Amino acid sequence: MSKTAFIEIDGQRHEFPVIVGTENEVAIDILKLRALTGAITYDPGYKNSGACKSAITYLDGEEGILRYRGYSIEDLAANSNFLEVSYLIIFGALPTKEQVTQFENDIRKYTLVNEEMRKIIEGFPRTAHPMGVLASLTSALTAFNPKVVDADCEKSLYDAVCKTMAKFLVIATWTYRKAKGYPLNYYDNTAGYVDNFLKLMFALPTDPYEIDPIVKNAIDKLFILHADHEQNCSTSTVRMVGSSHAGLFASISAGVSALWGPLHGGANQAVLEMLEAIQQDGGDVEKYMAKAKDKDDPFRLMGFGHRVYKNFDPRARIIKKAADEVLSKLGVDDPVLEIAKKLEETALKDPYFVQRHLYPNVDFYSGIIYRALGIPTEMFTVMFAIGRLPGWIAQWKEMRINKEPIGRPRQVYIGEPSREFVSLENR
Repeated sequence: MSKTAFIEIDGQRHEFPVIVGTENEVAIDILKLRALTGAITYDPGYKNSGACKSAITYLDGEEGILRYRGYSIEDLAANSNFLEVSYLIIFGALPTKEQVTQFENDIRKYTLVNEEMRKIIEGFPRTAHPMGVLASLTSALTAFNPKVVDADCEKSLYDAVCKTMAKFLVIATWTYRKAKGYPLNYYDNTAGYVDNFLKLMFALPTDPYEIDPIVKNAIDKLFILHADHEQNCSTSTVRMVGSSHAGLFASISAGVSALWGPLHGGANQAVLEMLEAIQQDGGDVEKYMAKAKDKDDPFRLMGFGHRVYKNFDPRARIIKKAADEVLSKLGVDDPVLEIAKKLEETALKDPYFVQRHLYPNVDFYSGIIYRALGIPTEMFTVMFAIGRLPGWIAQWKEMRINKEPIGRPRQVYIGEPSREFVSLENR
């Protein structure tokens, strides 16, 4: 039975259809609102507006549910790997053994980055923020791959996906190598995708590099947990830019810039900056827990609670175990990480935090893992971007295949009314 919503403006009643999603999410279809009434909706931040219909990710913040293409994040993190999950998110189904092997081989066809890209990265100072460098390099890939992706051609789309998965990983790790003053590494086509991430980041020409399976497992899980998260700021940006039929590299470059913001992808960096500040102030955890509870104190406990997940972050439960394993295996002696452990223990037991569901979230644990691996805080958001890449690609692909119209939000004008122009000599 179809549902209907009614809006009454100036005594006139207008009828609008109601859309119900797979998980019984309800949306009022106001596509014809302005045409019928002359009015628009006002929704700062689009918190109550659905800009698209999507079959990629389902998120229920109240119940702590996250699913990719219908599969729970718990099942995927426990039983799959990042490349399989990437295929699932982008193409809609878990791959067979043959499909994932073919996908990995096809990615390998594009792993070599044009040597002129090295000249571009050499032009940046070592002090440049890796996210600024990554956004620039991603945009520059458009110049080296000028052919327009034909969204109506399955092969053209598939090749674009493989090319983006290949080259983005390389240039993302180059931003780290640049900041460290290390020689740039190249993709090893005999190794796997996550193995290559570790080699590209950490292998030095002076020493052999061996991949620790516990570290690899933690990175693989982090990438899976970050792979997509519905219509967040950066994902919406990718869809918005792509709606103008901008290319995939250009759209993802815009997503990188949106992710850079401290209110979005910079959250795990903010966690470590907070921990470092506590350590520099003497490391008194109880003092800062009290500050967090004081509503008149501007201090905020970063990495606890989540603006979407009102109960718990399902990703945090998964990555906590990986974080514990990494810290145990590496035996890191770091006072900042000791503070993190104390904060976690206190928050999980303190009634104030328990009652308000202010549990450690995925940003808290991911920051701890990155710190333990020696990854500098300014690289944390780059790590986020690598994980989020398949989600951005899938969202861009879905938007183009669905032939969604160009994004064009409306506004409520509150400026000056019509005025007469006054010539310069009379002002």
